[in-house]
Amino acid sequence: MKRAAIAGLAAGLAMTVGGALGAVSKFNDVPSLKSDQSDQLETANPLIAGQAMLSDRDIMENMSASPLHTAFVKALKETGVAGALKTNGQFTVFAPTNAAFAAEGSNSKSGLARRLSYLIVPGRYDSQALLRAISEAGGDAKLRTAEGGTLVARMNGPTNIVVMDEKGNTADIAIYDVHDKNGIVHVVDRVLEPGGSPRELASN
Repeated sequence: MKRAAIAGLAAGLAMTVGGALGAVSKFNDVPSLKSDQSDQLETANPLIAGQAMLSDRDIMENMSASPLHTAFVKALKETGVAGALKTNGQFTVFAPTNAAFAAEGSNSKSGLARRLSYLIVPGRYDSQALLRAISEAGGDAKLRTAEGGTLVARMNGPTNIVVMDEKGNTADIAIYDVHDKNGIVHVVDRVLEPGGSPRELASN
């Protein structure tokens, strides 16, 4: 019974992420990618641990090719959240590395789908869009996540963007602007977590 409830929660969260397709909240006023920019993406993408990240792949295809994200990809698949990241929506993902997951120590699977959804922001936020949002917000740009919570992007020095979770933990963006056909991935060095109790799903 408990296993069925957990499976139902994971499926519901995956549907929540999927249902957010392109639905950018009032916090996330990000312009969509223009067609004349698409030809530039292939050469703009960085490598991750020597592996090419291709702009004509979806987010899950690129993350699955990254040697630094095996733990993240496994967690996305186990919770069912991976399905949402293969859709035609536009998402920004703050993707923690294997080292970030290892630093957490013993990872409880309880609430994992919720924590993963907290790392996903509906809309397409490359580094330039983040910088604009930070500037327009006067230093702290609030990003509404698929989980229903808020991440805060701010500057740490003249060029480095950090992301803060609701518990006050911050993550550096180690690799910016992995362009995917359905969004953007930024590689981060910490697993950011939501605060408080679950927000999206009401119990029946």
